[in-house]
Amino acid sequence: MKLLELLRRHQVSVWLTTLLLVALGVVCALSMPSGIYPEVEFPRIVVVAKSGGAPPEVVSTSITRPLEQALSSVLGLSGIRSKTIRGATEISLRFSSDTDMWRALQMVESRVSEVRSELPATAEIVVEKVTTGSFPVVTFNVTGAIDPRELRELARFVVQPALASVPGVGRVDVLGGDAREIEVILDPEALPGFGLNPDDIATKLRASLGLTAVGRVVQGQSLITVLADSDARSLQALRELPILVSAQGRQVVLGDVAEVLEGAEDRTQRIGGPGGSTVNISVARAPGASTPAVVERALAAISGLKPSLPAGVTISPVYDQAQLVRDAMNGVRDAILLGILLCGVVIALFLRDWRAGVQAALAVPVTLALTFVCMKLGKQTLNLMSLGGMAVAIGLVVDDAIVIVEAITHSREAGRDSSQAALAGTIELAPAVIGTTLTTIVVLVPLLFLDGMVGDFFRALAFTLTAAVALSLVVALVLIPLAAERLAGPRVIKSSGPGRLERAFHRLSSRQLSKPGFALALLGTSAVAAGLVLPRVSRGFLPQVDEGAFVVDYFLPAGTSVETTEAFARSLETELKATPEVLTFSRRLGTELGPATATELNRGDIMVRLHRERHRSMTAIQDDLRERLASKLPEVRTEFVQVLQDVLNDLGGNPRPVEVKLLGPDRQVLSELADKLAAKLESVDGLVDVYSGHERDVGELHFRADASALARLGSSNEAFAAQLSAALQGSLAGSVRRGDRLINIRVRYPNPVRFDPRQVLDLPFNSAGRVLTMRAVAEPELALAGPELMHDALEPMVAVTAAHEGRDLAGISADIEQALAKLTLPQGYRAVVGGEIAEEKRTTRDLAVVAGFAALLVLTVLTAQFRRFRLALLVLFTVPFALVGALVGLWLTSTPLNASSLMGGVLLVGLVVKNGVLLLEEAEKRFDQGESAEQATSEATKRRLRPVLMTTTATLAGLLPLALGIGAGAELQQPLAIAVMSGLVSSTLSTLGFLPSFAALLLRRGAVVS
Repeated sequence: MKLLELLRRHQVSVWLTTLLLVALGVVCALSMPSGIYPEVEFPRIVVVAKSGGAPPEVVSTSITRPLEQALSSVLGLSGIRSKTIRGATEISLRFSSDTDMWRALQMVESRVSEVRSELPATAEIVVEKVTTGSFPVVTFNVTGAIDPRELRELARFVVQPALASVPGVGRVDVLGGDAREIEVILDPEALPGFGLNPDDIATKLRASLGLTAVGRVVQGQSLITVLADSDARSLQALRELPILVSAQGRQVVLGDVAEVLEGAEDRTQRIGGPGGSTVNISVARAPGASTPAVVERALAAISGLKPSLPAGVTISPVYDQAQLVRDAMNGVRDAILLGILLCGVVIALFLRDWRAGVQAALAVPVTLALTFVCMKLGKQTLNLMSLGGMAVAIGLVVDDAIVIVEAITHSREAGRDSSQAALAGTIELAPAVIGTTLTTIVVLVPLLFLDGMVGDFFRALAFTLTAAVALSLVVALVLIPLAAERLAGPRVIKSSGPGRLERAFHRLSSRQLSKPGFALALLGTSAVAAGLVLPRVSRGFLPQVDEGAFVVDYFLPAGTSVETTEAFARSLETELKATPEVLTFSRRLGTELGPATATELNRGDIMVRLHRERHRSMTAIQDDLRERLASKLPEVRTEFVQVLQDVLNDLGGNPRPVEVKLLGPDRQVLSELADKLAAKLESVDGLVDVYSGHERDVGELHFRADASALARLGSSNEAFAAQLSAALQGSLAGSVRRGDRLINIRVRYPNPVRFDPRQVLDLPFNSAGRVLTMRAVAEPELALAGPELMHDALEPMVAVTAAHEGRDLAGISADIEQALAKLTLPQGYRAVVGGEIAEEKRTTRDLAVVAGFAALLVLTVLTAQFRRFRLALLVLFTVPFALVGALVGLWLTSTPLNASSLMGGVLLVGLVVKNGVLLLEEAEKRFDQGESAEQATSEATKRRLRPVLMTTTATLAGLLPLALGIGAGAELQQPLAIAVMSGLVSSTLSTLGFLPSFAALLLRRGAVVS
């Protein structure tokens, strides 16, 4: 009371302080970075090593196995998986959630350095910590009718630096075009006459070209640097470079044995778009940067470059995550504003006083503004989860204000003036309001201990929600009484007694108090409803968000040439262009979206962006495309995934939504088991894009050197391999300077020769001055080998993967378990279900534990408030009714039981006890004042009926926009809102119909536990 009197005397200062904090909250909201997901650290590191084009078996023994063994003992490691393909290996390291990932990165790099000497000297190794910054927020297609080399150089040396200097940009990648090279194309017929081979030419060029600082001289008062300069300043200078002096004394120059021209490196990646071949630029944001700001600045930088671009060159955006962020932010904003409006209308209608509605609704914007200050201090960002927490909080933060406003209104109706009513109403309800707020807050505490991606995501929502609910208590107890005193209308004395609703409910509750059979019947009905509905509620992992973009992964049979793969990829593009909803796309071949990977040359992906205004959903578009592609291009295997889902899969280390890992010692047996399992999964309803996890064997051409012949020639297998490599791949022979750039020089044979195995055999082999042919010392032999080798925890593995669509995950999981039960596994082999199925089970288990702890914490708070354990336990009995109602609501709306709706169930544990606290707190007070148990409970029910109905209706109104899925990204919070709304309805009915009867019974028996 003294505190309230003090605040009333200094209410001008209180309001000015409030305005200052609200203004600070607005500033914080405008300055905080925004993105799709919270700024979380994912415990995953990728190591990619590349070395030539050795077959997977060779790469596995020479690179993969040493790296795996070295990395398997890194502290904090929880899982290790590797994929080995021709010439490369990719090792994915998963760490426990409490690992310091920057320290883990240092340890991984240290282990790689330790084993570096055991790896091939030519191996290139990349170690990358996977973060949200590993994925682009905006991508561009650079197209134009100019030389592909010039297009790539324009992207690399003009566009990339301009984007890299943009504040907030963390990484800029350039793919596509041709890398310029000076080609020294040897004449296979001229070389033998001079006793030369490609290695000789390359060695001579390396020795003849260069620019070296050799000292300095003083000339007058100047210090002059001395350079040994043998750089080739033109192609003609290279052609005139002496190679040797012939037996006849004639000087042989490079132009005598080779053609020297401007060329390009062999393409191992192909990038395309709607206009054909293109250069793709991907821009990722730095950690902590705001996605819309980064994209806006990147687009501005591109606009600034356009006037200086060559004629006909265009730079157009493909994927723009900022648009989704803005749409999502606007959607949450609209949901918040609509929720505030609905809450105010509900309160005004209940109290028949618009001023009261304004007073209660005032709490929402003030609380949310103050919440932004807490988010800034807590280093949170604006994202779908944190803002979703704000949208959810609308219906909750207004509860305390409603209870105080209703108490003040009730006091005024009893004849008090505005000042007395504000003081009396606040004092009367303060204990109950504090208790109900604490029950909501303690429910959210266990969420801080959730592990995994779901825990990281919903922790942001819990932080925002906790801050908002805690601040709402302060606003309700401090600002609402002051506002009520200022905004009060003329005194209204209610002399007609209880309203019709109160009288009708009083008659009903009076009969229930003497006959608790109705309450028991209600309890039994709820149990039966739970048993009937639970099996019928579908289950899932994370809600799918229609972001207006998706990725098509495409695969040709293993061993397919790059040219053939690109031809089929262009056919895929044709189908995309024929889809009216497709706005643009960007195609990759031989590389993938996201962090460093080892990618086969027979696969790629297409990022597709859809029109914002369209009649079909993204799922319908994907289904149509999948059917058309399967019909017209049966040779191509495709997989469809959303961009953000693909990001989450990569961040979590789950390559596909559904995965069954088959592990055992023999790869051939694993492949046979995978084929059998994939055939069974093909018939599982809801599974699409089923893949057996392995490819057919691919051809390998072994040039088996004749050891005896090499020995007679005084040569070795190493020399033979070096000359064969130079013949097929060419040899780098130094570089020439072009301004501030270095252009590589490559010595090679003509393409028709080096790509034809029959002509390769006729190429010269030079040993100790004797020139023979490759055919004289080697014999070709065609063999078959697997294109890909996978390990999980250093054990051979084949993973059968799929995506799910149109059916709940629980039913799919059950069918997969049945298929596995029918699959006979030999001794030493096992199957492990992973992907989203494993994550969903883990999330359900973790949230169930969280709900249990939350219930114990709520029970502790209730016991402290009531001082009667059985009354506290009775209030907690409303939770099962709420959970049954939530299940019924999910079932009626065909909403799956996923991480979002389960979060709603956890939230219900704290929310639904509010009404019970309001009712029983009044009943206990009256009982302690001497009223009988029945009278105390009856009067308490009559007194608290209006605030109970008001808080429930206002909460429902605040959550309604989220439940309707208004705005982009609302799909993430929609299941939560539906679960909470349904649970609130059923719990309110149970509170009013079940609680009074048993409360009277417990009070009558005088069961007191202090």
